Amino acid sequence: MKPWEHLATARAPEGSELRLLRRGDEFSIRLEDGNELMNSRLGGSEEALASLALDRLAGRRAPHVLIGGLGMGFTLRAAQAIAPPDARFIVAEIVPDLVEWAAQHMAGVFGDSLSDPRVEVRIGDVGAMIRDARGTFDAILLDVDNGPDGLTRADNDALYGAAGLQAARRALAPGGVLAVWSAAQDRSFGRLLSSCGFDAETHVVRAGRNGRGSRHTIWVAAIP
Repeated sequence: MKPWEHLATARAPEGSELRLLRRGDEFSIRLEDGNELMNSRLGGSEEALASLALDRLAGRRAPHVLIGGLGMGFTLRAAQAIAPPDARFIVAEIVPDLVEWAAQHMAGVFGDSLSDPRVEVRIGDVGAMIRDARGTFDAILLDVDNGPDGLTRADNDALYGAAGLQAARRALAPGGVLAVWSAAQDRSFGRLLSSCGFDAETHVVRAGRNGRGSRHTIWVAAIP
């Protein structure tokens, strides 16, 4: 088996180091301790984040979708494939290097997804974008850190605590949907969504597209 090749290193705002590795046509983004955050061969649950959320918006004209975290683009590409031609996507990514990696090192993974005229990539904190919005988005898809139990940014707690969820509810249009990806199950988070006024469903999905791999959790929380 080919060894992993270290392509690039980035620094997240709070100081965590991210490393981009390649082995053949496979890519991996890892923390400096070796913990893998994402892999180009394992995007099934991130794609499910988009499909489960947008299924709840079926028939809505010109949906405006905020995606928190570019990653390897799995959620974005799945949303693009499902959404109507008049949809709009804003992708919030706090680490500028990840956008550069998408264009430079992982162009084969991303294809033409970032040149889609429906897509705007904004460098910045998705939490701040949510707090500044009022009834703006039909869907907010959060694949930030490892979910409610984040690994890399302490500030992610502001997304998944009661204040963050209430801000997301204010940012959504009537009948809008908040979808959250997590590496692990967390029953208390489902209860918190309900207490913040969402009609929440919990889905357990596999990391791989073939129905294999680790089990991840997706909450789909709609405004009744």
